[in-house]
Amino acid sequence: MKIRLDIGVAQLKKYGEELCGDSVEIVHTGQSDLVVVSDGLGSGVKANILSRLTTKTAATMLRLGGNIAEVIDTVARTLPIDRDINAAYSTFSILQIENNGKTRLVEYDNPGVFIGNRNKLFTPRREEHVIAGKKISEYSLDVDDQDWLVLTSDGVINAGIDGRMNLTWNRERIGKFIEDTSDKQKSAQEWADEIAALCYNLYGEKPGDDVTVVAIKVRHPIHVTMLIGPPQNKEDDRKLVRRLMESPGRKVVCGGTTGEIVARVLGRKVFVDLSSVSDDVPPVGLLPGIDLVTEGAVTLVQTLEHLKGNTKLSELQFRKDGASRLATFLKQADSIHIIVGTASNNALDCMDVPAIYAYKHHVIRDMINTLKDMDKDIVEEYY
Repeated sequence: MKIRLDIGVAQLKKYGEELCGDSVEIVHTGQSDLVVVSDGLGSGVKANILSRLTTKTAATMLRLGGNIAEVIDTVARTLPIDRDINAAYSTFSILQIENNGKTRLVEYDNPGVFIGNRNKLFTPRREEHVIAGKKISEYSLDVDDQDWLVLTSDGVINAGIDGRMNLTWNRERIGKFIEDTSDKQKSAQEWADEIAALCYNLYGEKPGDDVTVVAIKVRHPIHVTMLIGPPQNKEDDRKLVRRLMESPGRKVVCGGTTGEIVARVLGRKVFVDLSSVSDDVPPVGLLPGIDLVTEGAVTLVQTLEHLKGNTKLSELQFRKDGASRLATFLKQADSIHIIVGTASNNALDCMDVPAIYAYKHHVIRDMINTLKDMDKDIVEEYY
């Protein structure tokens, strides 16, 4: 797989309405990711129904193998035109990004997409077609690491109190704001929330229209291999270390004894990273060839709390303690290979040992389930 996508969606409903009149549908298939954004005419319940009908129809057809041309034709023919204002009852954007980076985007009466790389917008070639009497804009391009796309509804373009609060707010200013706030370390969700928050402020906290922002960040897949605990049979020490070192991506070792095993097999030494000293989490170790070496049970529990509490990456990635570093690795990862050593710890026979150590394997199981709920690809291996 060449690329992975990080997708964030932020919406505001028009002030005084119970429902947002915009809808977003995201479909993950084995070969591509599909994003459908629709803006129903008007606002409230009616607009919500119209936009959801559009996104559901398009997404279902694509999921069942229909190509984009067929979807456009079906949706375009289905949507009637309001004769009073000569506008469609629902507008839409359909984005398809394949695993190899090939991208196709079609737009019908929605604001044009913002596309860029790092902190610079660029304008790909656009073609226009007429399908079922409706003018469709289409983009075809290849995307790769650090490219991004931002889809919006017209509530973003029209941000302001009845359009009077900020007369200089226009597509150019929006593009500049998107460029300025683009950050590799920021998640797509945080970015979408930031753009929507600006619109909320421009509307004086009373949005005059429904607002939808979909931020899509493209990156290379991130893989993490995590070794936790010594193997049940000491003869497997070298095998576990070899499995770890031969794995692609980032390498993590959890547990003091496990760290010593890895260091011994590699003929190296673990040093304490004094910059990671924390009141709540034991310090991390430094071991050449390993990206992160942490203590075991306490660090795993604190890491699990970050994952379950959905601590933001922006809050974690600059912290030095082991739990924050490990949570950052796991949140950023697309696939995680977890190698668990099942050796019993004789120290647990002592009455004074905190219960947290006795329940370490329950914590590991809880962490694995939590990561699966986060749509991470997990491979488990036990020794």
